[in-house]
Amino acid sequence: MTVTYNTDVINQRLQVVVDAIDAGAASGTLHIGTAGMGTTLAIITLSDPSATVAVGVLTFAGLPKATIAIGSGIPAAAQIYDSNNVLVITDLTVAQSGADVIVNQSTITAGDTVTLIAVSQITGH
Repeated sequence: MTVTYNTDVINQRLQVVVDAIDAGAASGTLHIGTAGMGTTLAIITLSDPSATVAVGVLTFAGLPKATIAIGSGIPAAAQIYDSNNVLVITDLTVAQSGADVIVNQSTITAGDTVTLIAVSQITGH
Protein backbone atom coordinates (compact mmCIF):
# COMPACT_ATOMS: atom_id res chain seq x y z
CA MET A 1 0.00 0.00 0.00
CA THR A 2 1.33 3.44 -0.93
CA VAL A 3 1.06 6.15 1.70
CA THR A 4 0.32 9.70 0.58
CA TYR A 5 0.92 12.72 2.81
CA ASN A 6 -0.61 16.16 2.38
CA THR A 7 1.74 19.00 1.46
CA ASP A 8 1.83 20.46 4.98
CA VAL A 9 3.01 17.13 6.42
CA ILE A 10 5.55 16.70 3.61
CA ASN A 11 6.92 20.20 4.27
CA GLN A 12 7.24 19.43 7.99
CA ARG A 13 9.08 16.17 7.27
CA LEU A 14 11.48 17.93 4.89
CA GLN A 15 12.06 20.77 7.35
CA VAL A 16 13.29 18.16 9.84
CA VAL A 17 15.91 17.17 7.23
CA VAL A 18 16.99 20.80 6.74
CA ASP A 19 17.16 21.30 10.51
CA ALA A 20 19.31 18.17 10.82
CA ILE A 21 21.75 19.40 8.13
CA ASP A 22 21.88 22.82 9.81
CA ALA A 23 22.43 21.36 13.31
CA GLY A 24 25.54 22.54 15.08
CA ALA A 25 27.30 25.87 15.21
CA ALA A 26 28.54 25.91 11.60
CA SER A 27 27.29 24.91 8.14
CA GLY A 28 26.68 21.34 7.04
CA THR A 29 28.87 19.74 4.39
CA LEU A 30 28.43 17.65 1.27
CA HIS A 31 31.15 15.00 0.83
CA ILE A 32 31.83 13.81 -2.71
CA GLY A 33 33.53 10.45 -3.04
CA THR A 34 34.30 7.50 -5.23
CA ALA A 35 31.87 4.56 -5.41
CA GLY A 36 30.72 3.51 -1.97
CA MET A 37 32.51 6.58 -0.54
CA GLY A 38 35.75 4.59 -0.69
CA THR A 39 37.77 7.78 -1.10
CA THR A 40 36.60 11.28 -0.23
CA LEU A 41 37.39 13.54 -3.17
CA ALA A 42 35.99 16.87 -2.00
CA ILE A 43 34.07 18.43 0.87
CA ILE A 44 31.79 21.33 0.04
CA THR A 45 30.48 23.62 2.75
CA LEU A 46 26.76 24.20 2.35
CA SER A 47 24.90 27.45 2.98
CA ASP A 48 23.36 28.05 6.40
CA PRO A 49 20.46 27.58 6.15
CA SER A 50 21.31 24.79 3.75
CA ALA A 51 17.99 24.64 1.96
CA THR A 52 14.42 25.83 1.76
CA VAL A 53 11.22 23.84 1.80
CA ALA A 54 8.14 24.74 -0.23
CA VAL A 55 5.33 22.84 -1.90
CA GLY A 56 6.71 19.48 -0.78
CA VAL A 57 10.22 20.01 -2.16
CA LEU A 58 13.58 20.62 -0.41
CA THR A 59 15.80 22.87 -2.55
CA PHE A 60 19.46 23.49 -1.65
CA ALA A 61 20.57 27.13 -1.36
CA GLY A 62 23.48 29.06 -2.79
CA LEU A 63 24.53 26.77 -5.62
CA PRO A 64 26.88 26.57 -7.43
CA LYS A 65 29.61 26.19 -4.78
CA ALA A 66 33.28 25.37 -5.31
CA THR A 67 36.08 23.83 -3.26
CA ILE A 68 39.54 22.37 -3.77
CA ALA A 69 39.68 18.58 -4.18
CA ILE A 70 41.41 16.63 -1.41
CA GLY A 71 41.51 13.30 -3.26
CA SER A 72 41.69 11.83 -6.74
CA GLY A 73 39.26 9.53 -8.50
CA ILE A 74 35.93 9.26 -10.27
CA PRO A 75 33.09 10.94 -8.37
CA ALA A 76 30.22 8.52 -7.89
CA ALA A 77 28.72 8.96 -4.41
CA ALA A 78 27.90 11.69 -1.92
CA GLN A 79 26.81 12.13 1.66
CA ILE A 80 25.58 15.14 3.60
CA TYR A 81 26.69 15.82 7.18
CA ASP A 82 25.79 18.43 9.77
CA SER A 83 28.55 20.66 11.17
CA ASN A 84 29.18 18.16 13.98
CA ASN A 85 30.05 15.54 11.33
CA VAL A 86 26.84 13.58 11.93
CA LEU A 87 25.63 11.80 8.79
CA VAL A 88 22.23 13.11 7.65
CA ILE A 89 21.79 11.88 4.03
CA THR A 90 23.59 9.04 2.28
CA ASP A 91 23.39 7.04 -0.96
CA LEU A 92 23.39 10.07 -3.26
CA THR A 93 24.75 9.51 -6.77
CA VAL A 94 27.26 11.91 -8.39
CA ALA A 95 27.97 12.67 -12.05
CA GLN A 96 28.13 15.52 -14.54
CA SER A 97 24.47 14.93 -15.40
CA GLY A 98 21.58 12.62 -14.55
CA ALA A 99 22.57 12.08 -10.90
CA ASP A 100 21.44 13.31 -7.48
CA VAL A 101 24.54 15.53 -7.23
CA ILE A 102 25.87 17.31 -10.31
CA VAL A 103 29.53 18.34 -10.43
CA ASN A 104 31.66 19.98 -13.11
CA GLN A 105 33.98 17.09 -13.98
CA SER A 106 33.93 13.33 -14.49
CA THR A 107 37.37 12.75 -12.95
CA ILE A 108 38.73 14.66 -9.98
CA THR A 109 42.40 15.14 -9.14
CA ALA A 110 43.58 16.43 -5.76
CA GLY A 111 44.09 20.18 -6.08
CA ASP A 112 41.39 20.62 -8.76
CA THR A 113 38.61 23.11 -8.23
CA VAL A 114 35.45 21.04 -7.86
CA THR A 115 32.16 22.83 -8.44
CA LEU A 116 28.89 21.57 -7.02
CA ILE A 117 26.46 22.65 -9.70
CA ALA A 118 23.22 21.19 -8.37
CA VAL A 119 21.66 18.78 -5.92
CA SER A 120 18.42 17.24 -7.10
CA GLN A 121 15.36 18.45 -5.30
CA ILE A 122 14.43 16.11 -2.50
CA THR A 123 10.76 15.36 -2.08
CA GLY A 124 9.04 14.11 1.05
CA HIS A 125 6.81 11.57 -0.68
